[in-house]
Amino acid sequence: MSELYIIRHGIAADPHNFATDEVRPLTKEGDRKTTKIAKRLAKLGLKFDVIFTSPLVRARQTAAILQDVGLGDQIRECSALAPDGNLQDWLNQLKEFTDCQWVAIVGHQPDLGNWAELLVWGEVKGNIVLKKAGVIGITLPETDSPIGCSSLFWLTPPRLLLD
Repeated sequence: MSELYIIRHGIAADPHNFATDEVRPLTKEGDRKTTKIAKRLAKLGLKFDVIFTSPLVRARQTAAILQDVGLGDQIRECSALAPDGNLQDWLNQLKEFTDCQWVAIVGHQPDLGNWAELLVWGEVKGNIVLKKAGVIGITLPETDSPIGCSSLFWLTPPRLLLD
């Protein structure tokens, strides 16, 4: 079994100020809050064998913050984590990391909430909402496909990690 930590990127700049969604960075507040949350996660003893991230700037910045505070050394960019990405494509990439027990992914809503629901219930119900810099923890079973067979063990809104 492995533990998957699903992390939404921090607060990003207004989309109207950028030519494309892909280049929107974290705001100063987003950087500050994400750093504080990452430090709290490190204080709780989390350490990731690999951090997969969406190729979008705000997600890559969030992954870099996780790395900077010591939550993981290895970052892998993954196009499946971009908005409208495909869970099965990411799961196929994960197969290359069979020795990794603690995995983090950084991406976007609603995809991350939908992926969590698929992993746990096998279908999207629209019930899991992941706030910016929020964290979902899921235990992935040692099966061919974790879809519908995984266990949710942690759903934390960022406000609880900021105190």
